[in-house]
Amino acid sequence: MRQQIFAKYVFVFLCSVYSLSLLGQQKIMLYPKGASESNELSVPESARDNDFLMHISEARMESFLAPKEIATGAAVVICPGGGYVGVSHIKEGDEFAHWFNERGISAFVLYYRMPNGHYDIPLKDAQTAFSIVRKNAKKWHIDKNKIGIMGFSAGGHLASTLGTHFKKTAQRPAFMLLGYPVVTMDSTLTHRGSRNNLLGKNPLPELVTRFSNELQVTKKTPPTFIVHALDDKTVPIANSLNLKAALEKCSIPVTLKIYEVGSHGFGMRKRGIPVDNWPKEMEGWLKEQKLLR
Repeated sequence: MRQQIFAKYVFVFLCSVYSLSLLGQQKIMLYPKGASESNELSVPESARDNDFLMHISEARMESFLAPKEIATGAAVVICPGGGYVGVSHIKEGDEFAHWFNERGISAFVLYYRMPNGHYDIPLKDAQTAFSIVRKNAKKWHIDKNKIGIMGFSAGGHLASTLGTHFKKTAQRPAFMLLGYPVVTMDSTLTHRGSRNNLLGKNPLPELVTRFSNELQVTKKTPPTFIVHALDDKTVPIANSLNLKAALEKCSIPVTLKIYEVGSHGFGMRKRGIPVDNWPKEMEGWLKEQKLLR
């Protein structure tokens, strides 16, 4: 009987947290007056399915503010993956935002513009989103020094670009969380579609180097958590291994969790295999970084 009552209270608590997080949701336009440059996409934004939005030309983010009662002060901007042609905004966006909210972390799901060969556009959108969160930190009960970046697949490339290309301390994320990320633009290791959509089919060598983020790591790069599966046939695990080596070379705290089976794009949906446990590993890492109580 006591167990039933306890379970009921836990259920009510989780429902209240979820409801409060919904109340904290709002769409935030990155450029209310319009962006200063265009990605020149001629096709309109469209949904491939309920989870995947393609051809984004209007940058925005969805805010998921943590309930004040449990807010830790930490926040994360989430960059869903999609090969730089779209974003998997549910599986690699909203689902993680709710997970973070339940743990007192505010989250912002970024709908960045597709580059269409305009390689600076996604980074500008990520930087703008990060800046908006910083500027509103006090109002949203966020600690400016605890705002991180998260990304999956091509979104992981964007997240790691933000984490390695900043020029001012105010642009530096406090931490990076990367899921099966594209890291390099090296043609032998990258995800070809992401590279083509970002840089074009025949990019200049200097652009390949510039956007190969394992080559851009410095001693100021933030602490990083990475997860990848050995059987990923879309983005080779060498992307994560080489980034880990570069971070270690610069004495940056890094944790790479490798699972034998998981393939690509596993998100946090349960499949009854060991990779299901990776969010728990990330939660432990966030506690080590003092971002969770």
